[in-house]
Amino acid sequence: MVQLPVHAVIRTRAAALACAVSTVAAGLGVRAWADGDLAKYAGDALYTVLVHTLVVCAVPRVRPRTAAVGAFVFSCAVELLQLTPVPAELAARSGLARLVLGSTFNAPDLLWYAVGAGAAAVLHSVPTRSARSAGSTGSTHSAPVRRPVRSSDPPS
Repeated sequence: MVQLPVHAVIRTRAAALACAVSTVAAGLGVRAWADGDLAKYAGDALYTVLVHTLVVCAVPRVRPRTAAVGAFVFSCAVELLQLTPVPAELAARSGLARLVLGSTFNAPDLLWYAVGAGAAAVLHSVPTRSARSAGSTGSTHSAPVRRPVRSSDPPS
């Protein structure tokens, strides 16, 4: 396994944390300004986006598709757990448990988790592709390559 330089790990984690905070803010904003199905399903998609950002924070080298699949599987597992009485009991005791685990199963949520995972994978792959293409074609910020001057070269 190739190790990332420490500064790259810190930069990746900081970006993931900033995305997590932005995702929570977007979720709270949707809840504040929208209602009904729009708020509910946007919240479902954003839940999976948040899980994706937390995966990236925990494992900075994770590939976008791997993080998205992990976030989708986790979200689906939480949704399927709602088929048991456990999340409802925990939600009755804790507001945080209610936010994280929900309380009642709703099959359409699974679709919106997939939407969130797909959106997160696309957004995560944008900086990855930019970094990869900058590394392979040369960044505009790299130092110019200087060739050694030979005595046989004409003066410039």
